[in-house]
Amino acid sequence: MFYHIHPYKPFIPKGTTKLIVGTLPPPRFSMGKLKTGDVNFCYGSIDGQLWKILNEIFSLNLHFENTDFAIQQRKDFLIANNIGICDIVESCERIKMDASDLGMSKIKFRDLLFYLKKNPSVNTLLLTGGNSKNGPEYHLRRQLKTQNMILKSISAETPKIHEFEFKENETTRKIKMVSLTAPSGSANRAVGSNPQYQLLKKQNPKFNTFDFRVLQYKKFF
Repeated sequence: MFYHIHPYKPFIPKGTTKLIVGTLPPPRFSMGKLKTGDVNFCYGSIDGQLWKILNEIFSLNLHFENTDFAIQQRKDFLIANNIGICDIVESCERIKMDASDLGMSKIKFRDLLFYLKKNPSVNTLLLTGGNSKNGPEYHLRRQLKTQNMILKSISAETPKIHEFEFKENETTRKIKMVSLTAPSGSANRAVGSNPQYQLLKKQNPKFNTFDFRVLQYKKFF
């Protein structure tokens, strides 16, 4: 049994309007055993695609290496664009040493509603996954349910968009929740069966699952 602890605290700069919400990085980040090309920061796995997607969208010229410079590049981008990161899982137990959300058990959560209260400028949650078991949307839905907060569907197409009202004292603000296609290889099968992807692939045989994510993420970042 492996006790998997999130190695990074939430990164929420002052003035953040959008929060990226996932679960946990691969176990090697908690163990300090990084791969070549990993960056010791949120979503820093060389196998993941989030920073590669953002690099493509914003032409960031990011370095993919375990250096302070690579970390600072990512922090500078987030600060400049009023984007924060606050994954919903604090820790879990695993039998297998992998990053599968399904493999998590005895999960301890971060209270996303606490961070929304603490950061009143946040109006959008960008979830790196949908409502499959143990995904970020799956757990956030349950946190909202405990507070009797109701999700309103805005768009049922991929990526699904919901909205809920966050009430604090006498003020109410609407929070948009976007369930992006997960930036991991495990979601490629779902992308391949997406009608929009199939249409674009038919129009351009060179179009791939990475290109599909770039188009999708560009709308919300």
